Amino acid sequence: MSPVGALRVLVVAPERHALRQPYAGGLEAVVWNRVRWLRSRGHDVRLCAAPGSDFLGTDPRLHLPIVQWNRADDSSDTDFPEGHRRSMSEAFDRIRDALVDPEHIDVVDNHSLHGAPILWSRDTGVPVVTTLHTPPLPEIVIAANAVGAGAPHRFLAVSQFTARAWSAEGVDAFVFPNGVDATQWRPGTGGNDWVWFGRIVPEKAPHLAILAARRAGARLRLAGRIGDAVYFAREVEPLLGDGIDYVGPLALPALCDLVGSSSVALVTPVWSEPFGLVLAEALMTGTPVAAFDSGGISEVLRGMPGTAIVPAGDVDALARAASSLAAQVGDAMSRAQVRRTAEARYSLAQRNREVERVLALSAHGAPAVDAVEAVGA
Repeated sequence: MSPVGALRVLVVAPERHALRQPYAGGLEAVVWNRVRWLRSRGHDVRLCAAPGSDFLGTDPRLHLPIVQWNRADDSSDTDFPEGHRRSMSEAFDRIRDALVDPEHIDVVDNHSLHGAPILWSRDTGVPVVTTLHTPPLPEIVIAANAVGAGAPHRFLAVSQFTARAWSAEGVDAFVFPNGVDATQWRPGTGGNDWVWFGRIVPEKAPHLAILAARRAGARLRLAGRIGDAVYFAREVEPLLGDGIDYVGPLALPALCDLVGSSSVALVTPVWSEPFGLVLAEALMTGTPVAAFDSGGISEVLRGMPGTAIVPAGDVDALARAASSLAAQVGDAMSRAQVRRTAEARYSLAQRNREVERVLALSAHGAPAVDAVEAVGA
């Protein structure tokens, strides 16, 4: 049983993809682990998510509308089919009216990219804790401004960079970085190949990782879900072959084995990366990371051994940095140091204990500042 006392928690997942392995992205991995952790601590957790999600019960009211594209080539991580946003709004209204009640729920742990769950705190009086996983989204900014100062709501952000970006839009948040499960992301032995893993979308720019590997004469393995079919066909697929292999989306532990058996991981965002969970995941296996300096990347990697940060989009600098890291962090002792530092900073157990405390204090009516200060006390 959790020392903070059992809570009745409604976790609202990001609505686009089911929470299951292989994870659609880092956001889905974070929320999947959150549900698992809270249940392991003795809390009564209900999940609101897309059909097919692990931990999703049989109550159809908690099943969010499925994203259905007319053509596979139209599928995208940045758009929705026509009418889907309206269906989502209607679904969230039904959930609010039927299930969000102080008599049945103590607190909502909200990870949705839709504005509606934020307003539940105003409309029902149930405390809502919303984690900001992305750059500012207009719909959430509007909801945040509409919720009112008296509603039992607070925002958390996954990095200082993300918190500053939202603050510029008038949404203030406390910073709670993401964590990685050290029991899932085990130490690896290293190897000769380079690796890139994550969502295959333009803003993650895996094609630039391929170009860097080509210039360094290195073999590269790419793993991840294709989140933009047109981008993959135009920018990635033509570059495959001759030592550049796409192995598809991998579930754990196969993904951990791939990353842990690599000499270096490339992280190549060309957008304002809020956190970059792949950074912590790679380091947890002992594999060094060469990354573009974009968004919160430098914050996440600051002071970490086995890392190199280069200007965003500079393929030549990335190739040089990755080659140097692969040569430097090749022995077991160096990889063990990378692992120890990552575990000390990004342990999932520590992160989730902190969030658990915020959820408990929110459920019991503590003001936002008091709740967060109590976590660090």
